[in-house]
Amino acid sequence: MKEQISIQDRELAEEAKEALARYLARTGWKKFHLKAALIDMDGVLYDSMKYHTLAWVKMMTEMGVPCTREEFYAYEGMTGTATIALLLKRAFGKVLSDEELREKYKIKTNYFKLDGKKELMPGADRMLKSLMDADIDRVLVTGSAQSTLLGSLDGDYPGAFTPEKRVTALDVKHGKPDPEPYLKGQLKAGAKPWECMVIENAPLGVQSGVASGSFTVAVTTGPIEREKFVEAGADMIFDSMPEFADALPQLIDILKNNR
Repeated sequence: MKEQISIQDRELAEEAKEALARYLARTGWKKFHLKAALIDMDGVLYDSMKYHTLAWVKMMTEMGVPCTREEFYAYEGMTGTATIALLLKRAFGKVLSDEELREKYKIKTNYFKLDGKKELMPGADRMLKSLMDADIDRVLVTGSAQSTLLGSLDGDYPGAFTPEKRVTALDVKHGKPDPEPYLKGQLKAGAKPWECMVIENAPLGVQSGVASGSFTVAVTTGPIEREKFVEAGADMIFDSMPEFADALPQLIDILKNNR
């Protein structure tokens, strides 16, 4: 068993060092020293996307927009108003005002409150504990403004995110895949791009993290195939949150100390 663990550790170390070398070559940064983790919420901290997709389909179908639950996994990371604007333009060539979009998003938000359940993502608590134990700063960076989950963070993950270390849909003009959310996350962390690791579960979020210049890790907690994260430019990909949580202490050591 010890030999098996050591083999796994060596494989992870080799994969991480290769990923770091590719990241530095891609970005042109001279070094990487991990100081902060910029962490998505839905699909990372909460197993909530299945309920978001139900709420989205219910609301958009009432508006006469053809859609499927599966496609909303691909839109994850966009702000709610941007998602509505995209689907309305696709279906009807229709453009709504910002105020109208916000009113429509309130309907979706209410459906999530009524039908959604607050389920913690398995392994997320261990992931956050490893970051906190290693004194890695944590910043929440979410495309959501869903008060149901945002208001539960302190109770579900005590001490993980201070109130000033959060970026939500209300704080940005351009949501993911634009780099703005993660650039703001870097500012809130007081860290440079080469000091930040993004933790994401959605291709649009990965694109945002990559565009911000941060080292970007994808964790496939939903139905999106691995190849989509490769195409989005993820520096490393893990097949589940428990797998990522298991690997994180060693990964932190490599990214923090470059050894």
